[in-house]
Amino acid sequence: MPINRRSFLMQTMATLGAAATAGGDSSLTAPRPARAAQTPAQAAKPNILLILVDDMGYSDLGCFGAEIATPNLDRLAAGGLRMSGMYNCARCCPSRASLLTGLYPHQAGIGHMVQNRGHRSYQGYLRDDCVTLAEVLRPAGYYTGYCGKWHTGGDWPRSDHDAAQWRFDDPTHPMPTRRGFERFYGNPAGGGSYFNIHLVEQEQVIQLPESFYTTDHYTSKAIEFMGEAKAQGRPFFVHLCYNAPHWPLHALPQDIAKYRGKYRKGWDAVRTARHEQLKGMGILDKRWDISPRDAQAPPWQDAGRQEWEDARMAVYAAMVDRVDQNVGHVLDHLEKTGQLDNTLILFVSDNGGCAEQVRQGVGKAQISVTRDGQPMRFGNDPALEPGGADTFMSYDLPWANASNSPFRRFKHWVHEGGIATPLIAHWPKAIGSGAIRHEAAHFIDITATIYDVAGAAYPAEYQGRHVQPLEGQSFAPLLRGAAWQRQQAIFWEHEGNRAVRDGDMKLVSRHPGQWELYDMQADRTELHDLADRYPDKVAALGKRYDQWATRCGVIEWAELSKRK
Repeated sequence: MPINRRSFLMQTMATLGAAATAGGDSSLTAPRPARAAQTPAQAAKPNILLILVDDMGYSDLGCFGAEIATPNLDRLAAGGLRMSGMYNCARCCPSRASLLTGLYPHQAGIGHMVQNRGHRSYQGYLRDDCVTLAEVLRPAGYYTGYCGKWHTGGDWPRSDHDAAQWRFDDPTHPMPTRRGFERFYGNPAGGGSYFNIHLVEQEQVIQLPESFYTTDHYTSKAIEFMGEAKAQGRPFFVHLCYNAPHWPLHALPQDIAKYRGKYRKGWDAVRTARHEQLKGMGILDKRWDISPRDAQAPPWQDAGRQEWEDARMAVYAAMVDRVDQNVGHVLDHLEKTGQLDNTLILFVSDNGGCAEQVRQGVGKAQISVTRDGQPMRFGNDPALEPGGADTFMSYDLPWANASNSPFRRFKHWVHEGGIATPLIAHWPKAIGSGAIRHEAAHFIDITATIYDVAGAAYPAEYQGRHVQPLEGQSFAPLLRGAAWQRQQAIFWEHEGNRAVRDGDMKLVSRHPGQWELYDMQADRTELHDLADRYPDKVAALGKRYDQWATRCGVIEWAELSKRK
């Protein structure tokens, strides 16, 4: 029976409010009694919807402390599970490669970005000795669909006339349809304008619909894919990959209007308020102080052009809001078709908030006109109003610092601000309501968990080729309320930024700096470096990092950065 939206939202607010009132009471986060396992004969395979957003910070959702309106994602959190300790790989395409394969990015062939650097770990597209989620789930009976940003199939040029020369049979530029997905609708090149891109369906460039905004149309096609699966009597695996809220700042006027003026209080106030909310909800430990404002961000009272800064953050918030609206459309479809109860929905972000500035030169690699022929105006120009189809801006470092509240650093780096992602899991048949779990986990574990709940066997060989062993560990017991803890350390490397986390201890370095050591249980905001106090621990974890880097084919950034 369809759920009454008004009633459910009232229950959602009550649940989230109870968490805030409890202030992190252990009763909210303790493991629940495990549900009895069901045999295949007792339960049908679940549908699986894996939603990935782009460049969204840790605290950009209402259910993770934000002032941005995300009632549909809040509803999923209240009716499901939030994981406070999920990690990505610090950058768009490495995270996507890891999530698709259950391997570290270097093992999947995308150790840096999608440019081919002349080494198997850095070839820029998925290797042939890994398998994707679709390649494993499809033989297990799943319909497989991919909507949105691909960005794991080599370097696809994206300027005005490039699509006319795209070749879809090039093995160094594999499309989703060449990696197990029956259906694809999106952009193989990655990001770009939300209003005017080279849009591909299956392996053909298609004309944009008359009215086009990426977030809306990726959702509509995902819903179509779910309908096709149901018509065929098959469970679905749909990977819905929004490019929002990655720059450029592009949003619809009615969404922007909700937020204009709400950020005149500035980034310092936003950071503090979000930190307090996260503590009150029980997502973060009350002992963890907020990190200092980034040294490159001025105090709000010293910031110039405050009206323009308010406008930039309003557009960013509108982009997140629009994602949530579209999640609501998906939930409406699943309810209407009676599939919500047995659909596992997972929601994550590919890296932390992005501090990049959009400069004039970015226009050389982008479509240079709007759909009606107006020239694009590239760069963070305070003389321009952000958000329109003819602008191309980012929200910049100080607002990214707020998005990542209370953590340090940003996308690219492997301090917590670069790699921590909010995770929401919703699956009424297996997950109880409103739980928050704090165990550390990684994108590779999401992949392993999906295989586990789908009853899909990970192969030793695929199409006659050896397949690397899966690196991830299933946290399916955690979804069902049982005790769970990762048994192996977690590793990161991106552009020379390095880290390893083993249990509560994290060793991390910002390139080209020295190792820092933090106790994640006592100090997850990484304010108290213990490296000088515990040199033996630094040496031991550093040795484990070196062994992992050798095993996974990591090349020193000083050498790799010279390769074109």
